[in-house]
Amino acid sequence: MNQVYYNDQAHIAEAFHLIDDFTSQTARLAIFKINSYKLSMIKSSFKETREELRSNLKKSLMNYTDAEIILADLGFFETDCEN
Repeated sequence: MNQVYYNDQAHIAEAFHLIDDFTSQTARLAIFKINSYKLSMIKSSFKETREELRSNLKKSLMNYTDAEIILADLGFFETDCEN
């Protein structure tokens, strides 16, 4: 009787790579938004878009999400944990 052991290293590595790539892209987008807002504060020609940029920053960067919501969205509570 042969027991099959699954190697999850490839799945774990791919999941880590996807999460790391998403985090890098999100951070880059946040830097672009912040730099655009800083530029609008310096240049008076961007005065019309300053309020739009400020509301965009408040909606997308300045929000808080509970850790429980993130874990539930990832399906952490749906499966048994093995140590």
